[in-house]
Amino acid sequence: MVLRMRKLGEIVRAFLLPRLNRRFWIRLGLEIVVAWFFFSKICTLSWTRGESMLPTYGDREFLLCWQPRYWFRDPRPGEVVMLRLAGPRVMLLKRVVAVAGDSLEFRNGVLLVNGEEPDAFWASLTPCDWDLPERHVRSGHVYVVGDNRSMGIDEHEFGEIAVSRVVGGPLFH
Repeated sequence: MVLRMRKLGEIVRAFLLPRLNRRFWIRLGLEIVVAWFFFSKICTLSWTRGESMLPTYGDREFLLCWQPRYWFRDPRPGEVVMLRLAGPRVMLLKRVVAVAGDSLEFRNGVLLVNGEEPDAFWASLTPCDWDLPERHVRSGHVYVVGDNRSMGIDEHEFGEIAVSRVVGGPLFH
C-alpha cells in the first residue's frame, strides 16, 4: 500500500512539476500546434451578439462552431448555421428555412415554404408581422432567417446565401 501511494505521488509530482528538458518543450510545441489547428479549423470559439436568434440563443452566449458538420453535406431546413459575413471572424447565426429549389414567402407574419406553413417548432417561435413576396431559392444556396421574428423586418439580417458561406453549426444546444 505504501509503495502504491509513493508511486501515485511520483506520478502527480511529474505531472504538476515536469522536468523542463527537450522532451517537455517538444511536447508543449506539439500541443500548441494541435490546439491552434483544432480551434481554428475544426471547432471555432464564438459569442453571439444581438437578439435575432431569441429564444433559441441569447445575447452574449458562448458557442462552439463545429465546422465538419457541413463538409460532406448541405444544410437542411430547420438547422441553425453559422455563416461567414465578413472575413474569417465575423459570422452570423441563422436558421435555414428553405433550400435550393424551394419557394418561400412571409404572408401576414406566417412563413410559407412551397406554399405551406412548415410543421416544425422553428417556423413560428415568436409572433411576426412580416410580409415578403414569394421568392425561389437558387441552386447552391439556402435561405436563412433569425428565430426572433418579432423584430421589425428592417432590423433583421436574412436572405438567400451561398452554401459555400456556411462555416458550420453550433456544437451544443
